[in-house]
Amino acid sequence: MANAYSGLALACVLWLISLSPPLPEPAAASDSSGPILRHDLFVQIDPERHALVATDRFTIDPGQARAIQLSLAPTLQLDRLVLFPSQTSRDDAGRDLSFDVDHQSAAAQHITIPVSLLGKGPATMTAYYHGTINDPPKEPRHLRFVTPSETAGHIGPEGIYLSSETQWYLDVPESLSAYRLRVALPSGWTAVTQAKVRSSDSCPAGLCTSRDLTLTEWDPSQPTEALTLVANRFVAKTRDWSSKEGQRVQLGTYLFPEDAQLADEYLDATARYLETYIALLGPYPFDTFAVVENFFASGLGMPSFTLLGSGVIKRHYVQPYALGHEIVHSWIGNAVFNRMEQGNWVEGLTTYLANYYWHEWSGDQDQARDQRRLMLRGYNLHVPPERDYPLRQFTQKHDERDNAIGYQKAAMVFHLLRRELGDEPFWRSLKQLVAQYRGRRADWQDLERVFGDTSGKNLRWFFAQWIEQRGAPDVDVKDVSARRSIAGSFSLRGHVVQTGPPFQSPLPFRIRMSGGGEQIFPTRLLDSESPFTISLPLRPLSIEVDPDATVLRRIPRQHLPPVLNHYVTDRHRSVVAALEEPVDAGHPFGELATRIEAQESQKPVSERTAMIPFVHGMLLPPEGSVLVLTTPASREALQPVLETHCGSRVQLREGGVTIEGTTYDGPAIATLVSCHRRDHPGSVVTWLYATSPQAANAVARLLFFYGWNSFVVFQHGKPIVRGEWEPSQARMEVVIDESVSDR
Repeated sequence: MANAYSGLALACVLWLISLSPPLPEPAAASDSSGPILRHDLFVQIDPERHALVATDRFTIDPGQARAIQLSLAPTLQLDRLVLFPSQTSRDDAGRDLSFDVDHQSAAAQHITIPVSLLGKGPATMTAYYHGTINDPPKEPRHLRFVTPSETAGHIGPEGIYLSSETQWYLDVPESLSAYRLRVALPSGWTAVTQAKVRSSDSCPAGLCTSRDLTLTEWDPSQPTEALTLVANRFVAKTRDWSSKEGQRVQLGTYLFPEDAQLADEYLDATARYLETYIALLGPYPFDTFAVVENFFASGLGMPSFTLLGSGVIKRHYVQPYALGHEIVHSWIGNAVFNRMEQGNWVEGLTTYLANYYWHEWSGDQDQARDQRRLMLRGYNLHVPPERDYPLRQFTQKHDERDNAIGYQKAAMVFHLLRRELGDEPFWRSLKQLVAQYRGRRADWQDLERVFGDTSGKNLRWFFAQWIEQRGAPDVDVKDVSARRSIAGSFSLRGHVVQTGPPFQSPLPFRIRMSGGGEQIFPTRLLDSESPFTISLPLRPLSIEVDPDATVLRRIPRQHLPPVLNHYVTDRHRSVVAALEEPVDAGHPFGELATRIEAQESQKPVSERTAMIPFVHGMLLPPEGSVLVLTTPASREALQPVLETHCGSRVQLREGGVTIEGTTYDGPAIATLVSCHRRDHPGSVVTWLYATSPQAANAVARLLFFYGWNSFVVFQHGKPIVRGEWEPSQARMEVVIDESVSDR
């Protein structure tokens, strides 16, 4: 039955191909080790049965290889593989190839074809296959509380998601292929993929197994690394838009009916981001861009669309780090590709341009500074020196350490590169990179060459230091003193000492002076020890290293603001349930405690979080960070412990909390407060205090989303105030030498 259907489908597919223009030329062979040049795919999908039936006519160039190894999902059955003697003649009879599945894993089956069967030059083959794709999205296994769901691909009544990980079409790793796609779906379903829709109508008799199917055809895609197809019962809305440069782009949203009213908000935000990044990066690489709602948690950027989980769509996910980040991927990652075996530079540059630079470009300097601080703190908390690795080794994100290196550290490195080159050469180099490598792969070495050639600077030292060497400058300012001159001015002196390998880097100081004056002074790290002398008009009071977080450097944990992520990243962690009743499944804190225990069960016993029962007059564990879960019933017993570490900043009240003199009362109030442990530098005590079971329920599930605040006050589960406490070590007091110099 499958073979008879496939033969009929092939005839219709070849007829459609004959009416279509040629596919785009693939990237030059030197840019790709993969030999599949183009695909013509027809796919019929049955969501209720998790099934698909497909015909794929593809062109393959074996090059110098002796054999071609094709991969396909293990749940799909390859029925026939037909070799055509000519690429151009559509009437030539094909020759069935015999094949065997020589290897199968949980991810894919592999079919090897000897090149001797293909003849010389590119060959055209047609594959007929069918089967099921049924991997329902699952909660992630790693230690994160807000994260995308995990699936290799899924076809079901709730939605369709087919990506490169699905292996839903025959492929060879590292191919840069052009795609023509036709998809037949039940009426009421809409599919989205990486090109502009050419037509959508009832599926012709003889092509589809039912007349109740809709056939959608897309324009041929540009050569790309992989093809993603998603489908659901969407409400679609499109808008024709033109940039200031005159480029025309079709914007779209594909949202679930209950969220369709958000379409204009997403279309407006898309237009704003495109306008900005076209000016920075050059013409937008595609004809369309769509925001597509997903049936599971996700935030993915594909060529010409982004796939966002329903939960974030409802939360108006239009921020620069969200929608803006995925739009920047249109240039960086989806038009210029990684050469992954040489490292992933794409995520760091995208993070710099979207998560950070949008704020600087829009004039919000406070938010820009906060983003730099967040990147710096993420690197320091999630990447202890013994777990660091060179940026060149980053390929993809598996955990928060990878995120801190490949996204946050890399973004700071691009900021340092911009400072090294200057604004005009940096932005000119970036445009040159996109223009030169569009449709091709690039690696760190290519970036070094483009930025160096365009700026006229030798950047070998920069890339050797920041990309190929692990770590960051670990600096300490010592022997700081000031002496008054006869004329009444002051001379400030000291030494900057680097621990470990010396880095070259700018290192600004902020000096506060008597009378309320302050000034930023640029210095530069060159050696293991760098002396400095600064002339000042007024008496210096304190000196602060890099106050605006413009430099990538190591910062001791105790010198960072105390936040919940101190607890998350501590080697030794404890949870104290300071409650009158046991934390069982029905307790407001029960889900949180169960989740922590479940995640900890995957670790060696020596690394697991200790669950400690509450004892009145308790002492904290001798080391590590502590999370205390508590309610008004235990507040009086806990207040002395709280004051030991937080001082007078926080007071727990029967009906609320007082933070730095401001009181927040009511049964809907909960608070999350972190303070440095005074008896164990680098660790924190974090308090989760709720005035009622309802308040506890409202915050417990998303608690770790607020990992970068020293304190958060919630009302009905929503933050109403949050902030950070600056550690006392941030500034160094200046010692005044009362003797007068002769200058």
